[in-house]
Amino acid sequence: MTPYLERLQTQLRNWATGPEGRLSPLARHIYASGSLGGNALGRTRDLWLIFFYLGDGDLERRGGAFAIGAVLVIGRLIEAFDDPLIGYWSDRTRSRLGRRIPFVLAATPLMAVLFILLWIPPNPGETLGNVVYLFAIFWFFNLFSTLSGGPMESLLPEIARHSEDRLSIVSWQVVFGLLGTVLAFVGTSLLKDAFGFVSMAIIIAIVAFASRYIALAGAWKRSIETSKGIYSEDVSNEQSSTWKAITTCLRNDQFLVFLPSFVLYSVGVQVITGVLPFYAAAVLGKEEEGTTVAILTGSALGMLLLILPLVVRQSRRYSKRQVYRWGMLFAALYFPLFAFAGFLPTIPPMAQAIAYALLIGVALAPAQTFPNALIADITDYDTLRTGLRREGTFYATQATLEKVAGAAGPGILIALLALGSTTDDSLGIRLVGPVAGLLTLLGYLVFRRYWLPDVITAESINSRSITRSD
Repeated sequence: MTPYLERLQTQLRNWATGPEGRLSPLARHIYASGSLGGNALGRTRDLWLIFFYLGDGDLERRGGAFAIGAVLVIGRLIEAFDDPLIGYWSDRTRSRLGRRIPFVLAATPLMAVLFILLWIPPNPGETLGNVVYLFAIFWFFNLFSTLSGGPMESLLPEIARHSEDRLSIVSWQVVFGLLGTVLAFVGTSLLKDAFGFVSMAIIIAIVAFASRYIALAGAWKRSIETSKGIYSEDVSNEQSSTWKAITTCLRNDQFLVFLPSFVLYSVGVQVITGVLPFYAAAVLGKEEEGTTVAILTGSALGMLLLILPLVVRQSRRYSKRQVYRWGMLFAALYFPLFAFAGFLPTIPPMAQAIAYALLIGVALAPAQTFPNALIADITDYDTLRTGLRREGTFYATQATLEKVAGAAGPGILIALLALGSTTDDSLGIRLVGPVAGLLTLLGYLVFRRYWLPDVITAESINSRSITRSD
């Protein structure tokens, strides 16, 4: 073993098991607050963008539906291949502000402006010009969103060196992310009904911009210190190409287990999220679908907030991987019941919808809490094996494969809606739940092979390698 690898393993052991290198509570909270703006931006896009470009959502009378769907699918596929380049670039960047901060500073303002432009098409109604415009703006928005968000996420493993710090950060990220999701699902629904889509987009863009810049303050000092420290040594030994860096990451067995489980679950959630405005209009018969969506999502997110302390407490007792696994299984079994919500006799449809939405919060909690912490553990596991710190490449590779698969989300949703999305024929809407449940079940079955412990040291890995048959 080289002296460099020995130093890395010693430092990883200290970070995981001792008080050295702890991040202050204030810094953890400030950094975690960045998830508010990111969630507000992404969830707003997922919830309303398809509905915005399809007007009233009646696909039988909207000839441009599949053109819009194709634009969103192709745009997400193209975006996916930006991630590894940006991740590799940030891993190798050396500046007085560290590896990641310059990307976030430069890209965030453009990300906010482009988000607003998504909601200002050049022509009223369905036109070829709008399709071309959407494709161009959507691609540039995704590019700058990745330039800002990818390096921001990659800061987690390098600034949070202790296992408890990581669990604390991801727990607070869920809290702040939940606030962002409330703003996206509840706030934008009310803003859309009151002021329209453009005003809604401006408010969300401002929140996202401010949130991400504030979050940098929590990581600023530690990120710069880390970049000047041990991770800057032996740069000449790192991979010489982006492709080699990615393929090396894909030889990490636990990364290969985590990726498909996370991707499949994400697509399932994306499909259920995107159908809500159509569900409110067609199944529940609400003219102001924004207010109805706000009630349903508010119910789910309220339950998620209530159950979050229990989820974190159980993860300390049983491990992150076990609680994450349980959450996916519950979601896989519960999502299909969406086919019956609002269709049972004698019970008011809105009451059925709210009752269903409450337990959705239980299904979402573990899978919303642990992915970032699991990836951080995987990067430490990779360091023990290779002697390299490649947080950016790991997070970017995850994002790439997630987006490649996630690009299918709009296509799946539009294909299902084409089977029936009206009050008289809602078959496509009802099928969304079973499809989401099947995707999540496949993810759960894959994740059963994940075995990394919460504390990543050479000793804990060797011990789990021997006993992981549990």
